[in-house]
Amino acid sequence: MKKSQRLKLFVETLEVDADSRHDPRYLGYFDCFNRQLYYEAHDVLEDLWLQQKDANHAFYKALIQVAGVFVHLQKQYYRPHHHKDGRRLYPAVRLLEIAVTNLSTYGDSHLGLDVEGLSKLCRKLARKIEQAGFQVNPWRPERAPVLKLHKH
Repeated sequence: MKKSQRLKLFVETLEVDADSRHDPRYLGYFDCFNRQLYYEAHDVLEDLWLQQKDANHAFYKALIQVAGVFVHLQKQYYRPHHHKDGRRLYPAVRLLEIAVTNLSTYGDSHLGLDVEGLSKLCRKLARKIEQAGFQVNPWRPERAPVLKLHKH
C-alpha cells in the first residue's frame, strides 16, 4: 500500500468535520497537532502539500515546518541526553525562523488559522531557546500549544 493510501485511511480515523470547506488532511493536521502527534501532523499535511501547487503552498509548508519543530522539541524533551535527540534545539529554532518567513505573506489570518498568533508563538519559542543558550527546552506536554481554526 502506498504512503498516500495509508494516510488517506489514517485521516479517515481522525476527528475532522466532514462538512467543512477544508480538505480533511488540513483538518487532520490540527487534530494530530493538538493531540501532540506532531510527526503524524507533518505527514498528513505533507500529503496535501505535495499535491497542491497553489497559493497555499508556502502556507502548508510553514505548518509542516511548525510540526517539525514540535517533533524536535518533543524528542529532545523525552530524551535530552540522547546523542541525537539532545541536540534538537538548534534545528528547532532554524525551522521556527523559516516557518515564520513562510507565514509572513499570509496576513493575520488564513484558511481559518490565526497566522499572526502562530507567528508570535514561533518567535517566542525561538527567543526562549536562544536566550537559554540552547540549553532549555520550553516545550512541556502539559503546556503544549493548541492550534484552533476559527469558523467563518
